Amino acid sequence: MNHSIRLALLACGFAVATTVSAETVRMQRSTPYADSSHVARKIRKECTDYQEKFSAYAEEFGRKMGVDIQRVDQVDPSDGGAVLVVEITEAVSQGNAFIGHRKFSEIEGTLYRDGEKVASFVGARNSMGGAFAGYKGSCSVLGRTAKALGKDIAEWLTSPEDGDELGDY
Repeated sequence: MNHSIRLALLACGFAVATTVSAETVRMQRSTPYADSSHVARKIRKECTDYQEKFSAYAEEFGRKMGVDIQRVDQVDPSDGGAVLVVEITEAVSQGNAFIGHRKFSEIEGTLYRDGEKVASFVGARNSMGGAFAGYKGSCSVLGRTAKALGKDIAEWLTSPEDGDELGDY
C-alpha cells in the first residue's frame, strides 16, 4: 500500500473517531455547578429547572442534528461508550423586566469515549430577553441562555474539536 493511501485511511479513521453522530452520548440530566462556579444564591434557589435545561435542549437539538443524546441521572467518564461531562461555571442574572434583563451562562464540557478524553469546550451565552422581554421573568430569560447553549452542545457533538469556544465566545 502506498504512502498516500495509508495517510488517507489514517485521516478517515481520525475523522470517524472524533464524530459522535453514530453513537449515543450520555449526558447528566441535571448539569451540576462546578466547584469553582460563580453562581448567585438567588439563581440556585429561584431558577429550579435551570440546571435541567442544558441537557434537555441538547437532547432536543441533537435529535434534529442526528446526535443521540441520552439524559441520565449520573455520568462517569470511565463508563464505556461516549460520555459528555458538562458543568456550569458561571451564571449571572442582573436587571429585570422593568430596567432590562442582562443574563449570562457559562459552561465547560468534556467528551470521553471509553474513559479517554476526546475533546473539550467552553461555552457562554448572553441574553437580554428577546422579544417581549418586559413580560419575562429573570429565570425565563436565563433559561434562554441554557437553550442556546444546549443547541451549541448538540452542534459541537456533530464534530467535536478540543479547545472549542461555543456561543458568545
